[in-house]
Amino acid sequence: MDRNNYYGGASTAPNLNHFMMANEVLVRILIHTDVPKYLNFKAVDGSFVYNKGKIYKVPATDVEALKSPLMGLFEKRRARKFFIYVQGYEESDPKSHEGLDLNTITARDLISKYGLEDDTIDFIGRALALHLNDSYLDQPAMDSVKRIKLYAESLARFQGGSPYIYPRYGLGELPQVPVLFS
Repeated sequence: MDRNNYYGGASTAPNLNHFMMANEVLVRILIHTDVPKYLNFKAVDGSFVYNKGKIYKVPATDVEALKSPLMGLFEKRRARKFFIYVQGYEESDPKSHEGLDLNTITARDLISKYGLEDDTIDFIGRALALHLNDSYLDQPAMDSVKRIKLYAESLARFQGGSPYIYPRYGLGELPQVPVLFS
């Protein structure tokens, strides 16, 4: 019995995200266990942000990024330098660290090194790293860098319009997969 006095308490069901990042650990486990033989996934068509009273598509390609009104031309150049650093960063390769210890410096300090504007910082933190609030700025930068890398790797995995995938017929399909294995 559910110990809560209402149906649907936190102990009755797992808390699953509705979308999965295409390169996250859960997806890699599902692929390793041949789940895609029994369950079809679809890449989500796009990812969007709300900025200054309008909804914009999060750029998924270099061409979209160049055309996007989310940043000015000079800001795009600064952001590109930041993204190049993030993509090149490898925990096991000190040469890629450029003298920075991401376990000790904050995300705010890392971002300020690139001189990014507040709107760009908000875009990176919310749309790419998927942070829910600004508290990440005062946390070690390693978590944010890993999240941004996961976003980029997921985006590249299926060349879709976003890094997200979803079971074609909904999350209700996931619990049925073990039955199909037997």
